[in-house]
Amino acid sequence: MISYAPFYKTLLSKGITEYQLIFRHGFSANILHRMKHGEAISTKTLDTLCFILNCQVGEILEYVAET
Repeated sequence: MISYAPFYKTLLSKGITEYQLIFRHGFSANILHRMKHGEAISTKTLDTLCFILNCQVGEILEYVAET
């Protein structure tokens, strides 16, 4: 299972809010909603987030084995 927990830690550490992603960077609120609910996002979206946050993919998502 893919977890987006690192994404929220990265936002916090960089001092960026979801509001700023949406209104300053034009990021889709729908994508943030999908991430909050653990749904799939595209590699293009990952690329955009890495660019905006100046981070690596591992700072946005992680694989968590299902038990």
